[in-house]
Amino acid sequence: MSAAGLETVSATIGGRPVLKTVSLAVAPGEIVALCGPNGAGKSSAIRAMLGLLPLTEGRATLAGEDVAELTPRVRAERVAYLPQERRIAWNLPAVEVAALGAPWLTGEAATARARAALTEVDIAHLGDRGVSEMSGGERARVLLARLLTTHARALLADEPIAGLDPDAQLMVLERLTARARGGQAVLVSLHDLALAARFADRVVVLDGGEVVEDGVPGHALRPEVLRRVFGLNAVWVDGPDGPLLAARRHAVPDRP
Repeated sequence: MSAAGLETVSATIGGRPVLKTVSLAVAPGEIVALCGPNGAGKSSAIRAMLGLLPLTEGRATLAGEDVAELTPRVRAERVAYLPQERRIAWNLPAVEVAALGAPWLTGEAATARARAALTEVDIAHLGDRGVSEMSGGERARVLLARLLTTHARALLADEPIAGLDPDAQLMVLERLTARARGGQAVLVSLHDLALAARFADRVVVLDGGEVVEDGVPGHALRPEVLRRVFGLNAVWVDGPDGPLLAARRHAVPDRP
């Protein structure tokens, strides 16, 4: 049984189709990368899976049950969400923000788990600092710690490495991979195809709101897919730490 999934889901925003009969699933113990160009429907797919985007067709499931039939508490117990938006409204200490990922625990237990997560993302020393006094990269780590604090069956992260330096990008994906290896289901949307190929067990490629590929990275991101979906002339080469993408933009004909 998948921890989270979409079954022939279609959805619109402002009358415009953003998902078209999309089916995908994330099983416990795997990390799946959701890839595609801007506007492909990656964020919409994640929001649909959470029950945050109304559907015109199909259903979203958590642990095999229709999201629409679950109470907010059950949803929160089964799935945790890291959105693209990194704004935090209040200048709370980092440890209190991270502890929001464990709302069912007592204050002391939630704080202990939050401090452990802050240690895991290398900012334990900032635990008592207000998040408004931090850099954007530091706040991103705090929000990741909030996600890691939960013990939900599924973790959904929407562009968690956007705007981070290379070291922080690797740290984020290493921590999410560790959660998958520990038995949680992880779905992460990524623009960096090389990192998707390096870390994901499966890659789901979206284009125009439709799933065009779903498989192991070497198949889902094969050269003809990179050319057709991303406009890249590319080949994969072996690097010291994993696959590397040697790519250039597909030639665009001159306008008359």
